[in-house]
Amino acid sequence: MASERAVIWDRPARAARGPAPSLARDQIASAAVRLADAQGLEAVSMRVLAAELGIGATSLYRYVESKDELIDLMADAVMGVDMRFRSGGDWRAHLRSYARGLRAMIQRHSWMVVEGAGRTSLGPNTAATFERVLRGLDGLGLDIDDMLTMVETVDAFTRGRALEEVADQEAVRRSGLDNDAWMRQQEPYVRALVDSGRYPLLSRVILDAEAPHDPERLETAFRRGLELVLDGLASMLPG
Repeated sequence: MASERAVIWDRPARAARGPAPSLARDQIASAAVRLADAQGLEAVSMRVLAAELGIGATSLYRYVESKDELIDLMADAVMGVDMRFRSGGDWRAHLRSYARGLRAMIQRHSWMVVEGAGRTSLGPNTAATFERVLRGLDGLGLDIDDMLTMVETVDAFTRGRALEEVADQEAVRRSGLDNDAWMRQQEPYVRALVDSGRYPLLSRVILDAEAPHDPERLETAFRRGLELVLDGLASMLPG
């Protein structure tokens, strides 16, 4: 069983023992974010980060006790710097802007949706963001659980679409093939699927659907999907 200890946000930045800290937590978080942006979250180790900061790994543990705490710092730092959305207006515009802000933030920091990015921790910037997005739903006659469901549904949709975009970018990087080149490579096999007659609906997608050939397919899928999500959430409103 893990030992219970105060979360990092509830501990002073200054260590209880040892020399006074020479680094601020935001400096540590910023350096870790730069590493993750450049090399991926798996490249961010306490040893590598300590070297980046010019301190010993043992010294770094005076500021953060584990990589999980470091990820909490990183995610909250990014939320404070890069999470931008417009509050106000009707609830749909409010949630739409939140979703677009979240997607843009993830596009800048793709490690935030990859496996191992951790659970949501209510650091000061994250807490302020959630308070702000919930405030845009206050007064609609919903109880707090329904308000939370609306935010979490938009959040889950946005992160899911963003993860698909990250995966698409990674596939292009690994293979060197953009979407058109990849589809040309797949054409003989896909044609065999159609000719087999075993997949009539999939064949309609292959032969007739425009979306897979849309150069803006990821943006289009996000935009259309988000409006469908908002349509569904509208059913939760009283009256």
